[in-house]
Amino acid sequence: MTTLTKDAIKKSFLKLLNRKPINKITVKEIVEDCGINRNSFYYHYDDIPSLMEEIFNEQADEFVGRNITSEKLYDSLMEAVEFSLENKTAIMHIFNSPNRQLFDRYFNRVAHRAVMSFFNNLAKDTSGICEEDREAVVMYYKSLLIGFVFDWISDGAKYDLALKIKRICELFEGTAEVALQRCARE
Repeated sequence: MTTLTKDAIKKSFLKLLNRKPINKITVKEIVEDCGINRNSFYYHYDDIPSLMEEIFNEQADEFVGRNITSEKLYDSLMEAVEFSLENKTAIMHIFNSPNRQLFDRYFNRVAHRAVMSFFNNLAKDTSGICEEDREAVVMYYKSLLIGFVFDWISDGAKYDLALKIKRICELFEGTAEVALQRCARE
């Protein structure tokens, strides 16, 4: 029963957050929406930020636990932004709130996993790449992805992020392989 209650709270919160800013959402609205009492909410969560933190941690844990085997950078990046695209209004509300660091931590973790998985797949045939170089290449691409997403959110999520990422991947196709080849040669 506890899992069902927590899931109902999270679902109600995300539904409300997709409609309005976080500072306009109350515990009362959440519990009314999911049909529980306030005590049940406070049994599971100290406050709304602790609820948000759990949602982001669960999403990140679930993503990190996936077996990402994509051979294309675009596919790996799209997996990383999936939750943000599905909940773009909620993400914008969190991004523009005092609780933004929760999203920052979540997305940094997810972006690192997506890019690292892609490069591990790409580099499995490339021997002689030192860990420091591999991490530098991953950091570079992860930072690009984070920058794309943060710019998209800051701009009000007005454009199609998937299309932008796809075009960027097309324009820079092969650069990841070149970077890894340089790492292997040096």
